[in-house]
Amino acid sequence: MDSISTPESPAPVHAEPVEAAPEATTPFQRLLARVFTRHVMNIAIIVVLPMIFSVSLNPLCRSLEDPDLWWHLADARQLVTTHHFMHAEPNSFTVGGKPWVNPEWLAELPYWFSYKVLHYQGIYLVEWLVLCANLIFLYWRGYKRSGHAGAAWWAAALAFVLVSVNAGPRTIAFAYLAMSAELAILEAHERGNSRGLWLLPPLFCLWINLHGSWLIGLALFVLYILCGSFPFKRGAIEQEAFSAAARNRLLTVLGLCVVALLINPYGWHLPWNPIDMMTNQKLNIANVAEWKPLSLSTIAGMSAFGAMCLMVVVNAFKGRKWRIYELAFVFFAWFAALDHMRFLFLAAVLTTPILAVDIRRGFDLESDKKTIPAANAFMVVAALVVIGMIFPSEAKLTRKLGTFFPMKTIAAIQPTWRTFNSDYVGGMMTFQSKPEFIDSRFDIFEHEGVLADYLKAMYLVSSFEVLDKHRIDHLLLTDTMPLSYLLKHSAGWTIIKRERTHDDLYVMFARTPGAPAGSVASDAGDGGPIIKDEEDK
Repeated sequence: MDSISTPESPAPVHAEPVEAAPEATTPFQRLLARVFTRHVMNIAIIVVLPMIFSVSLNPLCRSLEDPDLWWHLADARQLVTTHHFMHAEPNSFTVGGKPWVNPEWLAELPYWFSYKVLHYQGIYLVEWLVLCANLIFLYWRGYKRSGHAGAAWWAAALAFVLVSVNAGPRTIAFAYLAMSAELAILEAHERGNSRGLWLLPPLFCLWINLHGSWLIGLALFVLYILCGSFPFKRGAIEQEAFSAAARNRLLTVLGLCVVALLINPYGWHLPWNPIDMMTNQKLNIANVAEWKPLSLSTIAGMSAFGAMCLMVVVNAFKGRKWRIYELAFVFFAWFAALDHMRFLFLAAVLTTPILAVDIRRGFDLESDKKTIPAANAFMVVAALVVIGMIFPSEAKLTRKLGTFFPMKTIAAIQPTWRTFNSDYVGGMMTFQSKPEFIDSRFDIFEHEGVLADYLKAMYLVSSFEVLDKHRIDHLLLTDTMPLSYLLKHSAGWTIIKRERTHDDLYVMFARTPGAPAGSVASDAGDGGPIIKDEEDK
């Protein structure tokens, strides 16, 4: 037997078409029924959800606020302009010249090319398209699994709430498309289509150049093979083992996937990168908010808890037969999401198709083959109108950028300065070709001990020792940071510039021997009036 084919009653393994409409009598009605299907309506609604509810894409337009975006753009700019992959850190005065590989170089290029063509609107557009592609992929996989477009839509809508944790111009969004593609291939294999397995090696070749999450994808593939290597029938679990031919095919594909990982600009260094993060970057993981455990008091946390409860309750009252790999994937997904909130996106990718099946079974959803093409067309037009109304202008995005970063202060930084900066503005400093102390990458900064020094200075453990060690002559901080308080009350430091953003007042300190505590330059200004979003007025 080439694959496991236990039916997921009452949802059929092979999805039924939902495009059928009341019998059309005129050519126009037939065209309307052919074009405006239920799937088209559902997808139209799905692509509008991020623009309305995602903080990054809705009228608040916080897309450009992501600190990682700017050093990603700087890296892509260097690759495109020099035609050479970087092998040394080029941006900071603390670790500049040290060996470094760029594990996300391929995922950075779409943002860079879109920026070159459409400037800030291009960044917004790519972020929206990639997020929509993920949601549509999840919807399609949910439909293939459940055979019900309505159940697939509700599962995809719930998935949107989960993936919003990683909403933004993030390179990992491309990686989750690769993960969905891998899982779609394995799900097709479960339905008896083994030809798609040969697409996995080129997929992993692409994936390793997009993001380090390829390691999770490979682990899922190994887990899938292990779980199908033996028969098991007890209670709610029922599966047959792969045939010898199927198992050998899977192992061959797995071996080719491992070989494909070496097709990258950095050789073995790129496969090692995510392993290095897990084993050698404890400070990075401990101090980045996305690596914190999931809080169930947030909307995303409550949604995740609701999804888990739905799966438990439905299977308690309307149990079905499970395969071992399904249980393994579900347990891994929710454990990872609870342990690190950034993995809610991962949980959505793994569990959405299964949730679609449970939604159909739990709510006894009948066949939805009948649809009204005119109503579908109305929803599509309405979605296009909403998209046109919300899509921001270049002028609006430019104004927004000034509310996120102290752009004038960053522009005033001189190339000879050794500026200690908060990690949040480090990426923008890099993009503006200003020498930085640190940015939000953290990996190479932890390897070289700079991240540890940064945390010591910021938390007042040995601030002046760190500043002297790195010969710091300027600092760019927010006014509320403990280090700012210390410098304002210490002799030898002068505030030379203030600039207000939407959330903070930034201050630039200069080392000034002999200056009394609390010194402020006459032209430092007061930072200007409090900046409010247009939507807050």
